[in-house]
Amino acid sequence: MSTPPPFTTRPTLTGTFGMVASTHWIATAVAQGVLERGGNAFDAVVAGGFVLHLAEPHLNGPGGDLVGVFATAADPRTPVVLMGQGPAPAGASIAHFRAEGLDLVPGAGGLAAAVPGAVDAWLVLLRDHGTMGLADVLSPAIGYARDGTPLLPTTTATIAHVADLFRAHWPTSASLWLPEDEVPSAGTLHRNPAYAEVLERLAATASARRDRAEGVEAARTEWSTGIVAQSASAFLGVPHRHSTGTDHAAVITPADFAAFSAGYEDAVTVPFRGHTVAKAGAWTQGPALLEALRILEPLPDEQLDVGTADGAHTIIETLKLALADRDAHYGDGAPLAELLSDAHVAARRADIGPTASREWRPGAVPGRDPFRPPLRQRADDPVAFAGAGEPTVAPTGETRGDTCHIDVVDRWGNIVSVTPSGGWLQSSPTVPELGFCLGTRLQMTWLDESAPSALRPGARPRTTLSPTLVLSDDATVALGTPGGDQQDQWQLPMLLRMIVGGWSAQEAIDAPTLHTTALVDSFWPRTWEPAGVYVEDRLGDDVIQGLADRGHEVVRAGDWRLGRLSAVGLDRAQGTVWAAANPRGMQGYAAGR
Repeated sequence: MSTPPPFTTRPTLTGTFGMVASTHWIATAVAQGVLERGGNAFDAVVAGGFVLHLAEPHLNGPGGDLVGVFATAADPRTPVVLMGQGPAPAGASIAHFRAEGLDLVPGAGGLAAAVPGAVDAWLVLLRDHGTMGLADVLSPAIGYARDGTPLLPTTTATIAHVADLFRAHWPTSASLWLPEDEVPSAGTLHRNPAYAEVLERLAATASARRDRAEGVEAARTEWSTGIVAQSASAFLGVPHRHSTGTDHAAVITPADFAAFSAGYEDAVTVPFRGHTVAKAGAWTQGPALLEALRILEPLPDEQLDVGTADGAHTIIETLKLALADRDAHYGDGAPLAELLSDAHVAARRADIGPTASREWRPGAVPGRDPFRPPLRQRADDPVAFAGAGEPTVAPTGETRGDTCHIDVVDRWGNIVSVTPSGGWLQSSPTVPELGFCLGTRLQMTWLDESAPSALRPGARPRTTLSPTLVLSDDATVALGTPGGDQQDQWQLPMLLRMIVGGWSAQEAIDAPTLHTTALVDSFWPRTWEPAGVYVEDRLGDDVIQGLADRGHEVVRAGDWRLGRLSAVGLDRAQGTVWAAANPRGMQGYAAGR
């Protein structure tokens, strides 16, 4: 493993009280403030999560979804998944979408909305594992919604990309995001009084109950049956413009809201070099990281080093194989035992050749034919880049690679990692009574019954959201990143550098990274690039040329462009906690003591 850099952009923070790392400094500060007031990691992550709706509105929102993974102080070696992915509405059938003249689920517009899952998941986590009342936890978010949150440069860039769509077709979004019909400047305080009223309604509903947990449960009922469900369903039921350039009505109804309940699932785990790595199931892309680690585990250390041409090539080819398995097999009911078995990963390891593969190569699973999606190559990319590690956003509202992230560890040993996403400001028209829109997660389903991730009423779409927990005898690490299809790709080099190379978390986050685009894009219009590799220039000319010599189509992304990783950790042997955050884009921060 190559030598870590002689310095980092910031220290790995170390202390004994509690730590937070997230993709936005305000969310980090709010969550740390909750810890300082005596709350635990779950109180803190929920408070920070609601603030992310306001601090990074182009990356997540109340109408979106989330995936979390955590371990409690009472059971520190058992990872648990927080499931906040809503299903397809009852009316979202392949037949209906085909009748609308569609062959793919649109990338923007209410017809692509799954049932929102994020808010319910935050409330479930607070109800079961928090200690504070909902009003206290929501107070910072209510304040930012009422008084204003400074807009990021990347938020205003996103608004600029979709301004014409808002003006011509989504007037309620224009009213909220284009004050005086102008794109606001970065740093402008953006107020959202309608969303403040929604949060105040939830807080008041909870406060009316004497029991804390009963109050949170009452707020869940208000969310799923009250103004949110009613207003969103009625508003989006009117035809409106989608990313396809055609108009459609959403099919989501109040009954769909009422039927959904977030909850918990067992994590999927694999051993790797003395550690246990935990992910959510195959309704996410998370097990692809587990498969990649299993493929790489027995290889020599130098082949696991992204800082060398041979290591970078091996890691890219491994990711291509694991992600082909994702695209061919993942969805509820996927044969994960077979995909993570010794025989399967050995066969995949043997598929790694000395040069870049230009084929889409899913692995064989006994008794199951792999789904073969259409391999559409994008002749040119009309999507303008919106910022470092941020989503790519087209004028039609099409968005790829969104998301935000937050990790928290407390002094008692609770640790949690959550990736919230969806419902970003450009996904569908703003519901005026609510101050937010619904997401477009259904674009990750196929209008093909043979697909394991086909659009099916009541079924979860396969999401890209993919936080990670790493456990060993004396330590636990929580980490994640935004980035759509790149989330597990950016996590893999970080984990290899930490576990194999012995690097600190901050060293591993700061180090240059890469990813492949030789996958079937999870976002509309579902394209792929057969040998595409994006690299940060800091990998070095020798590594980059070595990849090109092996047949990879290399795109230099700049020195600091890929990844928005953050992490927190607990060292039980030392009695310490730590945190590290991403410097790219200058908005992710860690805090703690």
